[in-house]
Amino acid sequence: MSRVQLGLNVSDIDSAVAFYEKAFGVTAAKRRPGYANFEIAEPPLKLVLFERPDGGTINHLGVEVDDTADVHRATRHLRSVGLDTRIEDGVDCCHAVQDKVWATDPDGLEWEWYTVLADSPVPEATDPEPACC
Repeated sequence: MSRVQLGLNVSDIDSAVAFYEKAFGVTAAKRRPGYANFEIAEPPLKLVLFERPDGGTINHLGVEVDDTADVHRATRHLRSVGLDTRIEDGVDCCHAVQDKVWATDPDGLEWEWYTVLADSPVPEATDPEPACC
Protein backbone atom coordinates (compact mmCIF):
# COMPACT_ATOMS: atom_id res chain seq x y z
CA MET A 1 0.00 0.00 0.00
CA SER A 2 1.36 3.39 -0.96
CA ARG A 3 0.17 6.59 0.65
CA VAL A 4 1.09 10.22 0.42
CA GLN A 5 3.07 11.74 3.27
CA LEU A 6 2.59 15.31 4.39
CA GLY A 7 5.24 16.71 6.75
CA LEU A 8 4.16 19.89 8.53
CA ASN A 9 5.99 22.28 10.82
CA VAL A 10 3.79 23.26 13.78
CA SER A 11 4.38 25.80 16.52
CA ASP A 12 2.88 23.70 19.34
CA ILE A 13 3.03 19.91 19.00
CA ASP A 14 0.45 19.20 21.72
CA SER A 15 -2.26 21.46 20.30
CA ALA A 16 -1.51 20.26 16.75
CA VAL A 17 -1.80 16.60 17.81
CA ALA A 18 -5.10 17.34 19.55
CA PHE A 19 -6.41 19.07 16.40
CA TYR A 20 -5.39 16.31 13.97
CA GLU A 21 -6.67 13.54 16.27
CA LYS A 22 -10.07 15.23 16.23
CA ALA A 23 -9.98 16.13 12.53
CA PHE A 24 -9.12 12.62 11.30
CA GLY A 25 -10.60 10.57 14.17
CA VAL A 26 -7.35 8.69 14.90
CA THR A 27 -4.69 8.89 17.58
CA ALA A 28 -1.06 9.56 16.80
CA ALA A 29 0.78 6.39 15.77
CA LYS A 30 4.05 7.73 17.19
CA ARG A 31 4.88 10.53 19.65
CA ARG A 32 8.32 11.84 20.55
CA PRO A 33 9.35 15.21 21.97
CA GLY A 34 8.59 17.74 19.24
CA TYR A 35 7.36 15.04 16.84
CA ALA A 36 4.22 13.06 16.03
CA ASN A 37 2.97 10.99 13.12
CA PHE A 38 -0.42 9.69 12.10
CA GLU A 39 -1.28 6.71 9.90
CA ILE A 40 -4.61 7.72 8.41
CA ALA A 41 -6.56 5.10 6.48
CA GLU A 42 -9.06 7.41 4.80
CA PRO A 43 -7.79 9.27 2.94
CA PRO A 44 -4.58 7.20 2.77
CA LEU A 45 -2.16 9.65 4.39
CA LYS A 46 0.94 9.62 6.56
CA LEU A 47 0.77 12.93 8.43
CA VAL A 48 4.00 13.93 10.18
CA LEU A 49 4.28 16.89 12.55
CA PHE A 50 7.54 18.64 13.50
CA GLU A 51 7.50 21.24 16.27
CA ARG A 52 9.21 24.44 15.09
CA PRO A 53 9.02 27.88 16.70
CA ASP A 54 7.87 29.48 13.44
CA GLY A 55 5.43 26.62 12.68
CA GLY A 56 2.82 26.74 9.97
CA THR A 57 4.82 25.61 6.94
CA ILE A 58 5.26 22.47 4.90
CA ASN A 59 8.35 20.58 6.03
CA HIS A 60 8.40 18.12 3.11
CA LEU A 61 6.16 15.77 1.14
CA GLY A 62 6.56 12.08 0.57
CA VAL A 63 5.18 8.78 -0.60
CA GLU A 64 5.44 5.87 1.82
CA VAL A 65 5.87 2.59 -0.06
CA ASP A 66 5.80 -1.03 1.02
CA ASP A 67 9.46 -2.02 0.77
CA THR A 68 12.96 -1.22 -0.48
CA ALA A 69 12.16 -2.68 -3.91
CA ASP A 70 9.50 0.02 -4.30
CA VAL A 71 12.07 2.67 -3.32
CA HIS A 72 14.40 1.28 -6.01
CA ARG A 73 11.57 1.39 -8.57
CA ALA A 74 10.89 5.02 -7.67
CA THR A 75 14.61 5.81 -8.00
CA ARG A 76 14.77 4.24 -11.47
CA HIS A 77 11.66 6.12 -12.55
CA LEU A 78 12.88 9.51 -11.26
CA ARG A 79 16.24 9.06 -12.97
CA SER A 80 14.66 7.80 -16.20
CA VAL A 81 12.74 11.05 -16.55
CA GLY A 82 15.84 13.13 -15.89
CA LEU A 83 15.33 14.17 -12.28
CA ASP A 84 18.22 14.47 -9.85
CA THR A 85 17.94 12.13 -6.88
CA ARG A 86 19.50 11.78 -3.45
CA ILE A 87 19.52 8.27 -1.98
CA GLU A 88 19.58 7.46 1.73
CA ASP A 89 19.78 3.78 2.67
CA GLY A 90 19.36 2.63 6.25
CA VAL A 91 19.15 6.20 7.51
CA ASP A 92 17.78 6.91 11.00
CA CYS A 93 15.32 9.69 10.31
CA CYS A 94 12.02 10.79 11.83
CA HIS A 95 12.39 8.23 14.60
CA ALA A 96 12.63 5.28 12.20
CA VAL A 97 15.25 3.47 10.13
CA GLN A 98 14.38 4.03 6.47
CA ASP A 99 15.49 3.51 2.88
CA LYS A 100 14.55 6.50 0.74
CA VAL A 101 15.13 8.54 -2.36
CA TRP A 102 14.61 12.29 -2.61
CA ALA A 103 13.80 14.61 -5.50
CA THR A 104 13.39 18.39 -5.28
CA ASP A 105 10.83 20.34 -7.28
CA PRO A 106 11.74 23.57 -9.13
CA ASP A 107 10.68 25.68 -6.13
CA GLY A 108 12.85 23.71 -3.70
CA LEU A 109 10.09 21.56 -2.18
CA GLU A 110 11.52 18.16 -1.29
CA TRP A 111 9.66 14.92 -2.00
CA GLU A 112 10.75 11.57 -0.59
CA TRP A 113 9.78 8.02 -1.58
CA TYR A 114 10.56 5.85 1.45
CA THR A 115 9.98 2.65 3.36
CA VAL A 116 10.26 2.16 7.12
CA LEU A 117 12.61 -0.70 8.00
CA ALA A 118 12.40 -0.45 11.81
CA ASP A 119 11.39 1.86 14.62
CA SER A 120 14.17 3.82 16.31
CA PRO A 121 14.62 3.64 20.06
CA VAL A 122 13.22 6.55 22.04
CA PRO A 123 16.08 9.06 22.32
CA GLU A 124 17.33 10.39 25.62
CA ALA A 125 16.07 13.88 26.44
CA THR A 126 19.53 15.24 25.65
CA ASP A 127 19.87 13.55 22.24
CA PRO A 128 19.73 16.01 19.33
CA GLU A 129 16.92 15.78 16.82
CA PRO A 130 17.83 13.78 13.69
CA ALA A 131 19.21 16.10 11.02
CA CYS A 132 16.62 15.08 8.41
CA CYS A 133 13.71 16.16 10.55
